[in-house]
Amino acid sequence: IIHFWALIFLYIWAGPHHLHYTALPEWAATLGMVFSIMLWMPSWGGMINGLMTLSGAWDKLRTDPILRMMVVAVGFYGMATFEGPMMSIKSVNSLSHYTDWTIGHVHSGALGWNGMITFGAIYYLTPRLWGRDRLYSLSLVSWHFWLATIGIVLYASAMWVTGIMEGLMWREVDQNGFLVNAFADTVAAKFPMYVVRGLGGVLYLAGAIIMAWNLWATVARQPMAASTAAAVPAE
Repeated sequence: IIHFWALIFLYIWAGPHHLHYTALPEWAATLGMVFSIMLWMPSWGGMINGLMTLSGAWDKLRTDPILRMMVVAVGFYGMATFEGPMMSIKSVNSLSHYTDWTIGHVHSGALGWNGMITFGAIYYLTPRLWGRDRLYSLSLVSWHFWLATIGIVLYASAMWVTGIMEGLMWREVDQNGFLVNAFADTVAAKFPMYVVRGLGGVLYLAGAIIMAWNLWATVARQPMAASTAAAVPAE
Protein backbone atom coordinates (compact mmCIF):
# COMPACT_ATOMS: atom_id res chain seq x y z
CA ILE A 1 0.00 0.00 0.00
CA ILE A 2 2.84 2.40 0.86
CA HIS A 3 4.53 1.44 -2.43
CA PHE A 4 1.40 2.32 -4.42
CA TRP A 5 0.61 5.69 -2.82
CA ALA A 6 4.27 6.75 -2.72
CA LEU A 7 4.53 6.11 -6.48
CA ILE A 8 1.32 8.06 -7.10
CA PHE A 9 2.52 11.05 -5.07
CA LEU A 10 6.15 11.18 -6.17
CA TYR A 11 5.82 10.34 -9.86
CA ILE A 12 3.66 13.38 -10.67
CA TRP A 13 6.61 15.62 -9.72
CA ALA A 14 9.29 13.64 -11.55
CA GLY A 15 8.45 14.61 -15.14
CA PRO A 16 10.81 17.63 -15.37
CA HIS A 17 13.81 15.25 -15.26
CA HIS A 18 13.16 14.70 -18.98
CA LEU A 19 13.73 18.39 -19.66
CA HIS A 20 17.13 19.18 -18.13
CA TYR A 21 19.12 21.81 -20.05
CA THR A 22 16.08 23.04 -21.97
CA ALA A 23 13.94 26.18 -21.63
CA LEU A 24 12.42 24.71 -18.46
CA PRO A 25 13.14 26.89 -15.40
CA GLU A 26 16.06 25.66 -13.31
CA TRP A 27 13.91 25.31 -10.17
CA ALA A 28 11.50 22.98 -12.00
CA ALA A 29 14.32 20.81 -13.32
CA THR A 30 15.83 20.58 -9.83
CA LEU A 31 12.42 19.67 -8.38
CA GLY A 32 12.07 16.89 -10.94
CA MET A 33 15.55 15.57 -10.13
CA VAL A 34 14.93 15.54 -6.36
CA PHE A 35 11.60 13.75 -6.64
CA SER A 36 13.07 11.28 -9.14
CA ILE A 37 15.80 10.32 -6.66
CA MET A 38 13.17 9.96 -3.92
CA LEU A 39 11.18 7.73 -6.27
CA TRP A 40 13.93 5.12 -6.05
CA MET A 41 12.93 4.20 -2.49
CA PRO A 42 9.27 3.17 -2.98
CA SER A 43 10.16 1.53 -6.29
CA TRP A 44 12.71 -0.73 -4.64
CA GLY A 45 10.31 -1.28 -1.75
CA GLY A 46 7.91 -2.83 -4.24
CA MET A 47 10.66 -4.88 -5.86
CA ILE A 48 11.90 -6.23 -2.52
CA ASN A 49 8.33 -7.03 -1.47
CA GLY A 50 7.83 -8.99 -4.70
CA LEU A 51 11.07 -10.96 -4.39
CA MET A 52 10.67 -11.65 -0.68
CA THR A 53 7.24 -13.12 -1.35
CA LEU A 54 9.18 -16.11 -2.71
CA SER A 55 11.05 -16.63 0.56
CA GLY A 56 11.21 -20.35 1.22
CA ALA A 57 9.93 -21.23 -2.25
CA TRP A 58 12.86 -20.37 -4.51
CA ASP A 59 13.11 -24.03 -5.56
CA LYS A 60 9.93 -23.53 -7.61
CA LEU A 61 11.95 -21.52 -10.12
CA ARG A 62 13.53 -24.77 -11.34
CA THR A 63 10.20 -26.23 -12.43
CA ASP A 64 7.93 -23.24 -13.10
CA PRO A 65 9.01 -21.12 -16.08
CA ILE A 66 6.02 -18.79 -15.59
CA LEU A 67 7.19 -17.92 -12.09
CA ARG A 68 10.74 -17.55 -13.43
CA MET A 69 9.46 -15.04 -15.98
CA MET A 70 7.73 -13.01 -13.28
CA VAL A 71 10.83 -12.98 -11.05
CA VAL A 72 12.99 -11.74 -13.94
CA ALA A 73 10.35 -9.07 -14.61
CA VAL A 74 10.59 -7.85 -11.00
CA GLY A 75 14.39 -7.84 -11.35
CA PHE A 76 14.16 -5.65 -14.44
CA TYR A 77 11.75 -3.40 -12.55
CA GLY A 78 14.35 -2.92 -9.85
CA MET A 79 17.10 -2.24 -12.37
CA ALA A 80 15.04 0.23 -14.43
CA THR A 81 13.82 2.10 -11.33
CA PHE A 82 17.40 2.48 -10.13
CA GLU A 83 18.68 3.60 -13.52
CA GLY A 84 15.90 6.17 -13.99
CA PRO A 85 16.65 8.18 -10.82
CA MET A 86 20.37 7.93 -11.59
CA MET A 87 19.81 9.37 -15.07
CA SER A 88 17.76 12.22 -13.61
CA ILE A 89 20.86 13.58 -11.85
CA LYS A 90 21.95 16.57 -13.91
CA SER A 91 25.60 15.59 -14.26
CA VAL A 92 24.61 12.13 -15.54
CA ASN A 93 21.81 13.52 -17.68
CA SER A 94 24.22 15.86 -19.42
CA LEU A 95 25.86 12.76 -20.88
CA SER A 96 22.80 10.57 -21.43
CA HIS A 97 20.25 13.08 -22.74
CA TYR A 98 19.23 12.64 -26.38
CA THR A 99 21.37 9.50 -26.67
CA ASP A 100 20.53 5.82 -27.07
CA TRP A 101 21.22 5.31 -23.37
CA THR A 102 17.73 6.69 -22.78
CA ILE A 103 16.38 4.21 -25.35
CA GLY A 104 18.10 1.33 -23.54
CA HIS A 105 16.68 2.47 -20.21
CA VAL A 106 13.13 2.75 -21.52
CA HIS A 107 13.23 -0.64 -23.23
CA SER A 108 14.71 -2.45 -20.25
CA GLY A 109 11.66 -1.23 -18.37
CA ALA A 110 9.11 -1.68 -21.16
CA LEU A 111 10.27 -5.08 -22.45
CA GLY A 112 12.05 -6.41 -19.36
CA TRP A 113 9.55 -5.36 -16.70
CA ASN A 114 6.22 -4.62 -18.41
CA GLY A 115 6.66 -7.22 -21.14
CA MET A 116 7.82 -10.12 -18.98
CA ILE A 117 5.24 -9.57 -16.24
CA THR A 118 2.53 -9.37 -18.91
CA PHE A 119 3.71 -12.61 -20.51
CA GLY A 120 3.69 -14.33 -17.12
CA ALA A 121 0.21 -13.05 -16.28
CA ILE A 122 -1.18 -14.16 -19.65
CA TYR A 123 0.34 -17.63 -19.26
CA TYR A 124 -1.18 -17.91 -15.79
CA LEU A 125 -4.64 -16.65 -16.77
CA THR A 126 -5.25 -18.32 -20.14
CA PRO A 127 -5.91 -21.90 -18.95
CA ARG A 128 -8.10 -20.58 -16.15
CA LEU A 129 -10.14 -18.25 -18.34
CA TRP A 130 -10.77 -20.98 -20.93
CA GLY A 131 -11.20 -23.75 -18.36
CA ARG A 132 -8.26 -25.87 -19.48
CA ASP A 133 -6.31 -28.34 -17.36
CA ARG A 134 -2.97 -26.64 -18.07
CA LEU A 135 -0.97 -24.86 -20.72
CA TYR A 136 -0.29 -26.80 -23.90
CA SER A 137 3.48 -26.81 -23.33
CA LEU A 138 5.61 -25.63 -20.41
CA SER A 139 8.66 -26.42 -22.54
CA LEU A 140 7.59 -23.72 -25.00
CA VAL A 141 7.15 -21.31 -22.09
CA SER A 142 10.75 -22.04 -21.11
CA TRP A 143 11.90 -21.39 -24.68
CA HIS A 144 9.98 -18.10 -24.64
CA PHE A 145 11.59 -17.17 -21.32
CA TRP A 146 15.15 -17.66 -22.57
CA LEU A 147 14.55 -16.00 -25.95
CA ALA A 148 12.93 -12.99 -24.32
CA THR A 149 15.55 -12.70 -21.58
CA ILE A 150 18.53 -12.99 -23.92
CA GLY A 151 16.81 -10.70 -26.41
CA ILE A 152 16.19 -7.86 -23.99
CA VAL A 153 19.67 -8.17 -22.45
CA LEU A 154 21.23 -7.84 -25.93
CA TYR A 155 18.86 -5.00 -26.86
CA ALA A 156 19.33 -2.93 -23.71
CA SER A 157 23.08 -3.59 -23.38
CA ALA A 158 23.67 -2.48 -26.98
CA MET A 159 21.78 0.75 -26.33
CA TRP A 160 23.68 1.42 -23.09
CA VAL A 161 27.03 0.99 -24.82
CA THR A 162 26.15 3.01 -27.89
CA GLY A 163 24.44 5.72 -25.82
CA ILE A 164 27.47 6.35 -23.61
CA MET A 165 29.72 6.30 -26.68
CA GLU A 166 27.39 8.74 -28.44
CA GLY A 167 27.37 11.14 -25.48
CA LEU A 168 31.17 11.08 -25.23
CA MET A 169 31.55 11.71 -28.98
CA TRP A 170 29.26 14.73 -28.72
CA ARG A 171 31.44 16.14 -25.93
CA GLU A 172 34.68 15.88 -27.90
CA VAL A 173 35.90 19.29 -29.07
CA ASP A 174 39.08 20.56 -30.71
CA GLN A 175 41.39 23.28 -29.45
CA ASN A 176 39.08 25.93 -30.89
CA GLY A 177 36.00 24.58 -29.13
CA PHE A 178 34.39 23.09 -32.23
CA LEU A 179 32.85 19.62 -32.24
CA VAL A 180 35.22 16.95 -33.55
CA ASN A 181 32.47 14.53 -34.61
CA ALA A 182 29.57 15.30 -36.91
CA PHE A 183 26.17 13.67 -36.32
CA ALA A 184 26.86 11.28 -39.22
CA ASP A 185 30.04 10.13 -37.46
CA THR A 186 28.07 9.04 -34.40
CA VAL A 187 25.56 7.20 -36.58
CA ALA A 188 28.35 5.29 -38.35
CA ALA A 189 30.06 4.42 -35.04
CA LYS A 190 26.80 3.03 -33.65
CA PHE A 191 26.19 0.59 -36.51
CA PRO A 192 27.66 -2.57 -34.86
CA MET A 193 25.56 -2.04 -31.74
CA TYR A 194 22.47 -1.52 -33.88
CA VAL A 195 23.07 -4.98 -35.36
CA VAL A 196 23.13 -6.39 -31.81
CA ARG A 197 20.00 -4.41 -31.00
CA GLY A 198 18.27 -5.84 -34.06
CA LEU A 199 19.26 -9.38 -33.08
CA GLY A 200 17.90 -8.84 -29.58
CA GLY A 201 14.63 -7.54 -30.97
CA VAL A 202 14.28 -10.56 -33.28
CA LEU A 203 14.83 -12.95 -30.35
CA TYR A 204 12.28 -11.12 -28.23
CA LEU A 205 9.74 -11.15 -31.06
CA ALA A 206 10.38 -14.86 -31.71
CA GLY A 207 9.54 -15.57 -28.08
CA ALA A 208 6.27 -13.65 -28.40
CA ILE A 209 5.34 -15.64 -31.53
CA ILE A 210 6.02 -18.90 -29.65
CA MET A 211 3.76 -17.63 -26.85
CA ALA A 212 0.94 -16.84 -29.28
CA TRP A 213 1.09 -20.35 -30.74
CA ASN A 214 1.27 -21.95 -27.29
CA LEU A 215 -1.78 -20.02 -26.11
CA TRP A 216 -3.73 -20.91 -29.26
CA ALA A 217 -2.85 -24.59 -28.78
CA THR A 218 -3.89 -24.37 -25.13
CA VAL A 219 -7.36 -23.14 -26.06
CA ALA A 220 -7.82 -25.28 -29.20
CA ARG A 221 -6.14 -28.57 -28.26
CA GLN A 222 -6.12 -28.95 -24.50
CA PRO A 223 -9.06 -30.80 -22.84
CA MET A 224 -11.43 -28.95 -20.56
CA ALA A 225 -10.63 -29.08 -16.85
CA ALA A 226 -12.65 -31.75 -15.03
CA SER A 227 -14.43 -29.25 -12.80
CA THR A 228 -15.34 -27.12 -15.79
CA ALA A 229 -16.49 -30.01 -17.98
CA ALA A 230 -18.82 -31.31 -15.25
CA ALA A 231 -20.32 -27.91 -14.42
CA VAL A 232 -24.07 -27.59 -14.97
CA PRO A 233 -25.33 -24.15 -15.94
CA ALA A 234 -27.77 -22.61 -13.49
CA GLU A 235 -31.39 -22.40 -14.60
